[in-house]
Amino acid sequence: MSLALKNSLFRLGGPSRALVGLACLSLAHAAAAQDQSEAPPPKVSIAAAYTEEITEEAVFIGRAEALDKADIVARVSGFLESQNVEDGALVKRGDVLFTIEPDLYEATLQSRNADLDRAEANLELAKVDLARKEELYRRDATPESERDIARANELVAEAEVKAAKAAIQQAELDLSYTKIHAPFDGRIGRVAISVGDVVGPTNPPLVNIVSEAPIYVNFSINEKQFTTVLEAVGENASSLAESNKSPNVHVTLPNGSELDETGKIVFVDNRIDPLTGAIRMRAEFPNENRLIIDGAFLSVQIEALEPTLEVLVPQAALQRDQRGEFVLVVNDQQMVEQRYITTGDNEGTAVIVKDGLREGESVIVEGLQRVRPGVAVDAVVASEQPGE
Repeated sequence: MSLALKNSLFRLGGPSRALVGLACLSLAHAAAAQDQSEAPPPKVSIAAAYTEEITEEAVFIGRAEALDKADIVARVSGFLESQNVEDGALVKRGDVLFTIEPDLYEATLQSRNADLDRAEANLELAKVDLARKEELYRRDATPESERDIARANELVAEAEVKAAKAAIQQAELDLSYTKIHAPFDGRIGRVAISVGDVVGPTNPPLVNIVSEAPIYVNFSINEKQFTTVLEAVGENASSLAESNKSPNVHVTLPNGSELDETGKIVFVDNRIDPLTGAIRMRAEFPNENRLIIDGAFLSVQIEALEPTLEVLVPQAALQRDQRGEFVLVVNDQQMVEQRYITTGDNEGTAVIVKDGLREGESVIVEGLQRVRPGVAVDAVVASEQPGE
């Protein structure tokens, strides 16, 4: 505005001055609108929504459980003569873990063998006596009572032989228990005793042993998910574990890494827990690298039976307000539209869109702060397109 014009405005008074002021404001707004219309549209980066086959998973908390585990307890009393394994050693079924001093039990076995010899000799004598008494009875040379006594003595002698043989079996068992064997393949824990200690059935366990491969993982799923699985495979609860259509099971280890093995469902409980509304299940894993440890808590994932085709967009395009999650879509006229969507799980750097977006529609991933719905943009394709 020139100085002369300003001076003339100051000289004007009353309504004339107001009219001139309004005219100036109108000219200023018009100039600003002209400048805005002439400004280039803001540049944004876009990415196309794409489809991909997704195998959805249900995640639960599970706990590892060894197929076999046991506390090793001495079955006979005595001094521990030798320890044949180190703490934490891997052992095979039948390996000798400990030896209890066997001398007492060897002597007992010899004594029981001698008792058997004596009993057999007494039986032979009783048989001879019975035969003689029966012959005399036939000749009326001895009363019937003498024959009956001889027959009873033979029966007593036979019983003593049986008792002696049973005592030998017990002595042999006791002697065999002086060598303590591994009941199955596994790894032993910390040995709780030392050579020279007195051990026995009433003493604490010598050591524990746990089988490590294969291993179970126990978990529970709710009744709705369980029913869905049964309907999908066409099986019932009792046959699910045997079905070749049973869903795969995966676990995530306590450090967050996923185990590179697939588990198989081997057990389904026969009832829904009324307190939790869930049913207990068990999967078996080969555990070849012994990464699953008995008692460990794990994240368990059950794969859906069939993959589904889902629409995905980059997570960078996702925004949220009070109404919910939305994206900014660039239409064919290069205009921005606000689109509210329903999302599912994340898949890497993308998110599943359940509703509100179609495959191929372009969403803004960069430059969101420079645009708003209803404005035109200069859209360029992002350098990295997801789904390619």
